[in-house]
Amino acid sequence: MNILLVDDENLARSRMRRIIENAELGHIIAEADNGVNALELIEKLAPDVVLMDIQMPVMDGLETARHLASWETPPAVIFCTAYDEYAIEAFNVSAVGYLLKPVRLEDLKEALGKLKKVNKVQALSLNNQHARSHISVKTYTGMELVPIENIHLFRADQKYVSVFHRNGELLIDESLKELEEEFSEWFVRVHRNALVNIKSIAGLEKQTDGSVSLRLNELEELVPISRRHVAAIRKLLKGL
Repeated sequence: MNILLVDDENLARSRMRRIIENAELGHIIAEADNGVNALELIEKLAPDVVLMDIQMPVMDGLETARHLASWETPPAVIFCTAYDEYAIEAFNVSAVGYLLKPVRLEDLKEALGKLKKVNKVQALSLNNQHARSHISVKTYTGMELVPIENIHLFRADQKYVSVFHRNGELLIDESLKELEEEFSEWFVRVHRNALVNIKSIAGLEKQTDGSVSLRLNELEELVPISRRHVAAIRKLLKGL
């Protein structure tokens, strides 16, 4: 069993390594100190299981699991945390183990013996009301992580959603409705097929046919606003 250790505390990783190696529970192929590094290593090394802390800088464990849920062949995930304020019932799904630090050998053995792979529904239940800080996309060059603050526009196009961000454009297989619910604090619906980052809005522009469009920072094309959303967008901009 190939294992990836993910924890921002070096001492915690060292202790877990000793437990696993002394009990011969598997082969530790790499270590990471945050979720972003973990995703990169998982893409490269394809571990069987990830033993992961929850509270970490850059990207926490919950968000990392949520990104993994969209992969075709994600590893199994076991959360290891020193904090018991998370309701254990919220993590009581068959795909994910939840161990409190300091992790005991007996508990780790039991969790490893029940491993299953995390799926999208389970990850969403784990991560309820926990918006991601990045969008993850698998491209022909590997995995790409785009910070949410760098995204100007989500636009639905049949099955996929185009992500227009500071450095280009990507396609993701997610629904616009789910994105709207998750990122309602930062994005606003302007059309049935478009969500716009509020901070990217440069202004309104009226077209010759009477319709209204948005000008966005760092994006050349205008984004049409549907008639039913115009009043709400005007009100939003007045409050900024």
